[in-house]
Amino acid sequence: MSIASLSTVVLGNRFAHELPEMAVAWQAAEPPEPHLLALNDQLAAELGLDAQWLRTPQGVGLLTGTAVPAGATPVAQAYAGHQFGGFAPRLGDGRALLLGELPDGRDLHLKGSGRTPFARGGDGLAAVGPMLREYVISEAMHALGIPTTRSLAVVATGRTVHRETPLPGAVLARVAASHLRVGSFQYARATGDTGLLRRLADHAISRHHPSAAQADRPYLALFEAVVAAQAALVARWMLTGFVHGVMNTDNMTISGETIDYGPCAFMEAFDPATVYSSIDHGGRYAYGNQPVVAEWNLARLAEALLPLLHDEQEQAVELATQALGRYRPQYARAWSQGLLAKLGLLAEPGLLAEPGLLAEPGLLAEPGLPPETGKQPASALVDDLLPALQESRIDFTTFFRALAEAARGDIGPVRALSVDPAAMEDWVSRWLSLTPDADAMDRINPLYIPRNHLVEEALDAATAGDLGPFSRLVEVVREPFTRRDGLERYAAAAPPDFGAYRTFCGT
Repeated sequence: MSIASLSTVVLGNRFAHELPEMAVAWQAAEPPEPHLLALNDQLAAELGLDAQWLRTPQGVGLLTGTAVPAGATPVAQAYAGHQFGGFAPRLGDGRALLLGELPDGRDLHLKGSGRTPFARGGDGLAAVGPMLREYVISEAMHALGIPTTRSLAVVATGRTVHRETPLPGAVLARVAASHLRVGSFQYARATGDTGLLRRLADHAISRHHPSAAQADRPYLALFEAVVAAQAALVARWMLTGFVHGVMNTDNMTISGETIDYGPCAFMEAFDPATVYSSIDHGGRYAYGNQPVVAEWNLARLAEALLPLLHDEQEQAVELATQALGRYRPQYARAWSQGLLAKLGLLAEPGLLAEPGLLAEPGLLAEPGLPPETGKQPASALVDDLLPALQESRIDFTTFFRALAEAARGDIGPVRALSVDPAAMEDWVSRWLSLTPDADAMDRINPLYIPRNHLVEEALDAATAGDLGPFSRLVEVVREPFTRRDGLERYAAAAPPDFGAYRTFCGT
């Protein structure tokens, strides 16, 4: 039965109770004129919340944190983090609140709900555009089968937010398995309190990786589980062309979910050096660097966990190093199997879900293939494909759907994408000799993604008061694999006049 009043909403306070040193009780700022912009009815039903009630003033109060049920303990969470490689020992939720844990164990969390003690001079607010961006991108990621936080609602506050220009303010309500991050462990380690670090690890094991509790070395097993989860996650990012944009350690979850959709985007023209974030001047978080950065972040988690791995520092380091060493082969396997599935050369697309390992830019073109693909070395096909995509700046999403049409006998669309049509035709002929499965390709290669020009179009319109383009875009990306009449513009690359794309974090 759906919850239809505040008195029947249950929000636990497990994080606040078990880790009080990392939780500051706080209250959301009262919005002057709140009104709902977007509500995820599907997610609300999944959570047992009545969507119609959430549209009432009391429901909107829950979604902005100004009306919380009895027993709830809204808190700002403490965490540290490496931001673009530089360590900050105290970051935390500067403009966010954890309202509590829902009955299914997931967090209900706010962004843009006002300044907290962690605000570090910021205003604690968020604008409509960035909050709607998180909504549409996270819904697309969920539809693509990529582990992610989910957006429940975006509420306009009626307050003006000052960035480069004055903008209408908003609060995002989102749901996550938890908001435990690599930075959470860095914060606990920096306090020097091993007891706190152990309680945090126990909390993470219980919530996300319970099998680790049965291992001979549970904290090492926890680290191994996070390594596997992140290897699988980043491989999925790479296989869909997703660029996170700000892979700081405070933006890497222990659960393996994608979190914090700030300066993110989907790559169109294939290029490992692709960067969209306006503040990533050196390309640290470029598309092709994401697997390496994930490994670097995991090394920081290992450092934080050392006191729990072994009483002897040298042996703790050895254990952590061995566990981290599994990341690259795991990532490489996930990337390789995922790319084979995209090419229609695996009978089990579900292999995409296997934990797999890393690709620094040099590994990107060397995923290799299982021997059973047979008729000619499929690894040579992959080795030749990615440089060809880069040379022709071929749209990454369009290419695989066009390739499926080639498997059905129409080579024209994929041939037209290349600056060297004869070479592409030769590659396709070699690929066809492996008898790819076109229908399997269409089940895992999206036709519709949140293309950058469409996202900007939707956000600009919403900021000006027209939610139509945003609602339509969300509707389209929720079914990314099924071709539908009248949606041709949602499958098309950006027009030439769109220019170089840059995104901003919104703070």
